[in-house]
Order: sequence, then structure tokens, then C-alpha cells
Amino acid sequence: MGQVEDVKRWEPLTASERVAPDCAGLNFFSIDGSLQDLLRLYLPADLRIHMTPHYARLGEIAGGRLDGLARDADRHVPRLNARDRLGRDEDWIEFHPAYREMERLGYGEFGIHCMSRRAGVLGWPAQVPPAAKYVFQYLFAQSEFGLMCPISATETTALLIDRYGDAALKERIVPRMLSQDMDRILMGAQFMTEKTGGSDVSGIELCARLEDGAWRLYGEKWFCSCADADIALLLARPEGAPAGNAGLGLFALPRRLEDGSRNRYRIARLKDKLGSRSMASGEIVFEGALAWPLGSVGAGPNRGLKQMMDQVNMSRLSHGVRAAAMMRRCLNEALIVARRREAFGGRLIDKPLVRRQLMKLLLPTEQVLSVALYTATQLEAGEAGDAHAAQITRILTPLLKFRSARDNLRVATGAMEMRGGNGYIEEWVNARLVRDAHLGVLWEGTSNINAIDVVRRAVAKSGAQRDLGEALKAALGEAREIPQGLGAALVDAVDRATAFAERVAREADESRVRQAASALYHATSAALLAVEGARLGRQGRDARRLLLARLVLEHRLRAQDPLEGSVSDARIVDALLDDAPLPLARAQALV
Repeated sequence: MGQVEDVKRWEPLTASERVAPDCAGLNFFSIDGSLQDLLRLYLPADLRIHMTPHYARLGEIAGGRLDGLARDADRHVPRLNARDRLGRDEDWIEFHPAYREMERLGYGEFGIHCMSRRAGVLGWPAQVPPAAKYVFQYLFAQSEFGLMCPISATETTALLIDRYGDAALKERIVPRMLSQDMDRILMGAQFMTEKTGGSDVSGIELCARLEDGAWRLYGEKWFCSCADADIALLLARPEGAPAGNAGLGLFALPRRLEDGSRNRYRIARLKDKLGSRSMASGEIVFEGALAWPLGSVGAGPNRGLKQMMDQVNMSRLSHGVRAAAMMRRCLNEALIVARRREAFGGRLIDKPLVRRQLMKLLLPTEQVLSVALYTATQLEAGEAGDAHAAQITRILTPLLKFRSARDNLRVATGAMEMRGGNGYIEEWVNARLVRDAHLGVLWEGTSNINAIDVVRRAVAKSGAQRDLGEALKAALGEAREIPQGLGAALVDAVDRATAFAERVAREADESRVRQAASALYHATSAALLAVEGARLGRQGRDARRLLLARLVLEHRLRAQDPLEGSVSDARIVDALLDDAPLPLARAQALV
């Protein structure tokens, strides 16, 4: 699949050479045959041709300079300074130069935060479509996960200010948030969590008071990622507003006021996090901080939570892409170990149990890439006014966030095990990948929260599963190259998954929402993989995704008797672990 090249050796290896290398130094775009093939399906030809050199350049940077910077920034974590050098109570966060260099790459050189919000980035004359933008996130996050939080938050903060702010605020703030000038840019953040909890925001206590015609904030936020942000979005309860979600208003908080002075809030301390250590998260105390209301806020019912969900949903899609990136890095790390490491008289990749373990890493990695790219195309269509696509986006966004975060945990752990003891050592990338993977199940809603959103809201209230099912079955019907038996099984899987989700929603059976969400995700990914394999095979390209579709059906959607052997056979595994493209006829025969 083009992940990691095989190397033939002609001389005996020294002891040190027997230690399997990692992927540092490789071009993360050029070794990713799956991505290169899928870009032919998900991007218009002119956009793909234009962006390919930029993808290749970022792939080289990600596997080289960025990989080294990420290691340094992870080791040298941010440090909070309570005062400036003159003794003024103006706290500031000190970052290692490696982090600042990564900011320059992500914001300044590639403009990942702004390419979908203004024209001209990387020479593309229009706004870059979401699918093309997320490829940059996918390549970048294979080396650096933490910085993707502020990059994504900057884009979505600018989006919400542009969508809900008044004309003067938009004119003053949005152009700077979408700038690539590192001396001018304003970076964004989202401060939501309080001590009462993160996902259930109904108990938010941060108070907004209207004083002399300006809104000021009093209280605390408990977990604020990108704590040094120039502009942060947050939810607060205007004085006199009702309890619960209806009382929450959306505000934008500047770090510095128009005269350059520090706004009236302080960072109490930074969080000592398990992962994402390069990016600063902290606890913030508000002592009358000035904040700008987004939309109408006051004592009556407010729409702050509904507005903030625009950012949350975009962040969930970005999290799915980041999980896809980390899984790809993990798979590539496992492959390079399996192909380079020799033990017990042969290469690891030739051992049956190793091949089985590699398949457990490969399958979810390919699933998430397909679902992420498909969701991005639906997002673009939905934003352009396609109500059908908007419904599909509505259900796929929490589905992607839910399942990708869960799968990332297993893939990261499996890749670490493949490397063995070295994988547990912080000098190697596996330990950081395992640490960072755990954050995905916490940010923007835990697994339970996202599964509930899928079933109780997207299914029960919006009926989005019908739009998704119809789209998948239509695509399957058009892919004539899918063998008849596989095609019928995929249609059946889509029908059964949507019917099961509807039943769980109708019966309000919260104990089964995760089961229903997983079934929807796997049925969706299986259908997408098959359609992609058929279309690529029709073009004379690699058709192996047909095999992956069958494996999703077999291992994710069908009951398995632990005392019976697997239905899949060694020929499928051989084809999937071989870098040579799989012709359509051969794929059809194996399916």
C-alpha cells in the first residue's frame, strides 16, 4: 500500500543495525499510497495537481524537520511566568523555540488555519475545499499532534466571529485571525470546561455582567487549551439569565485590549498533561475581563450553546483527521519494524502472528481515512447549501470523532507492542503517540457523549441516518465493479445498521447507543471502501480497498465464534501487506 519501502540487505548486520529504525527521515506523503489514490477520487483534478507538490513538501518536512521539532517541543514543555520583567502582574507563557518554529510552519508557511476561509493560500485562487485542507492536517499531525488544536481553534474562532459578531468586530478581528503574517496574526482558542464538568455545560457558572455598556466576566474556567490565545471563545451566563443551557451566551475574549494593556484575567497554573504536552493548557480566573458578545445575549433565553456547537462540530471533524494521521504514523512505524527486524530466524513480517497483528492496525487506519475524506466532501457540499449533504455531515461528524478516537488507542498500543521494549522508551515516537492518542477520547466530547449525539440527536431528532443510508446505497449501486455478493452484503449491512440505530433511538435505550454508533460507522466505512476500490480499479489503479470492505464486514459487523477460524484467508492478508498495486480482477477474485 505504499507505506514503507522494503529493503534488501546484502551484508551481515551489526548489532546496532539490528535495532529497527523509525520513520523519521521518510516523506510521509510519498510513502502513503492510499492517500495518493484517494485524492484522485475526492479532489478535482486541477486542485489535486496544484496541491500535490505542496503535499509532497509538507510530507518531507513532516518526516524530517517537523518530526525533530515535535520531539523537542514535547520534551521542553511550556512554562508559566506570573509577572513580566518589570514586576507587573501580566502573566505570560514561555515556549521552547521548537514550538515557535512549528507555529511558523503551520500558520505562516502553509496557512492551514486560513486556507479554507480566504482565497490565495498556497497559490490557489479560491478558498481551499475542506478535503484538501484536511490533507495538510493529516500530514502535519503525523509528527505533531498538539499544535493542531490551536490551528483548528484559530480557524473556527474566526468562523464564529465572522458568523455571529457585529460588523465592527468582524472587520477588526477576522482578517488578523486569517493572516499568515506571524507578527500580525491573532491565534484562537476555546475555553469551555469548568470544575463542574466539560461535556455537560448546563451548569456553567462563569458570570457575564453588563457594566457601563461593556460585558465583563467573573469566575473560572478549569481546562483552557491554547491558554495564551489572542482571542478565545467561551460560554458564560449573563447575570439574570435562566439556569441550564438556555441561559448561556457566547463571547469572544481578547487577551489584550485596544490600548495594548492586558485584559483582566490571569492564568492560575498550567496543566501537567499526559499528552499534547507541547501545547499549553491552563486554569484561568476572570476578574472583570472584557468580552465581546457574539449575537444577542442578555437575561432572556440565549443561543450561545447552539452557536458554540458550530465550532465543536468542526473540531470533531478535525479530531477525526488527527486520529487518522496518528494511526497512519503508527501503522508505518509497525511496518518498518516488521520489515527491518529479524528474530527467530527470519523477518518479523513473515511470522503469521505478526501479519495478523499488522492487519489489526491496517484495517482501522484505512477505514478512518475513507470516512474522514468523505465527511469533508459532504461538509463542503453542505456549506454550499446542499441540505442532503448537511444531514450526512451532521451524523458523520460525531461518528468519526467517536470511532476514530477509540480505534486510535488500539492502533497506537499495537504499534508500540510491535516495536517491543524500545516502543516504551521516550526516545522513540511510539510512547508519544500512545500518550497523545488518549486525548482524543476526551476533547470535544467523550465516547459516550459522541455516541449519544449520534443516536439521540442525529438519528432521533434529525433523521440523518436516512440521508446517509440513501447516499451509501446509491454509491454502491453505481459501482458496477463490486462483485455481486459483496455488494448485496454491503447494502444489507447499511440497512441493518440504520434500522438498529433507529430502534435504539426509538426505544431510548442509552445502554446500546455505542453499539449502534459503531455499527453505523463500520457499515459506512465498508461501503466507502468498496466504492473506492471499485472506482480505483476501474481507473487501472490499486483495487485493494475491495478486500478491506470485506474484512470490515467479516470482523466488525458479523458475529465471530472464538472457537471457529476466521473466514478471511492468507491470500487476502498477503495482498494487503504487499506494496504492489492490486489489479481489479485479482481483487474481485479474492473477494
